[in-house]
Amino acid sequence: MNTSALIRPAWTPATIALMVIGFMVFWPLGLAMLAYIIWGDRLDGFKRDVNRATDGIFAGCRRGSDKAARWGHGSARTGNVAFDDWREKELERLNEERRKLDEMLSEFDEYARELRRAKDQEEFDRFMANRNKSTSPTTGGSTGSTGAGKRGGKSTPGLLDE
Repeated sequence: MNTSALIRPAWTPATIALMVIGFMVFWPLGLAMLAYIIWGDRLDGFKRDVNRATDGIFAGCRRGSDKAARWGHGSARTGNVAFDDWREKELERLNEERRKLDEMLSEFDEYARELRRAKDQEEFDRFMANRNKSTSPTTGGSTGSTGAGKRGGKSTPGLLDE
């Protein structure tokens, strides 16, 4: 480490002043400066380890972007013209297949939605027909017996039989 630096991990007037100012402005800054003064000479190994770890992480990202470029996302050429042409044709064919599959999926979704709508409509029509049968005025019967028949635990036929 450069010993002539103004701010170094030692008890110099500059570091003490920065520590005091740090405590006055925002106490964690002063605490950080105190930690730097006390343990700053150990930071070289820590910085080296952190740099090595981040280099490894970003190297993995670079490798991932290189792979993406190689497989058609960045149109990287391999140098073999015949292979590159074949690969482009295959990728176009696969994209066309994907588009066809997406269209078929949307058609099936529409069919299933229409089928559910038709089934719901049929159930609703059956419910309304049963409801209209049970609420239609009966001839020759007393109003008390029809009310008791509905409340007597007998359900309309076909509503819950399924």
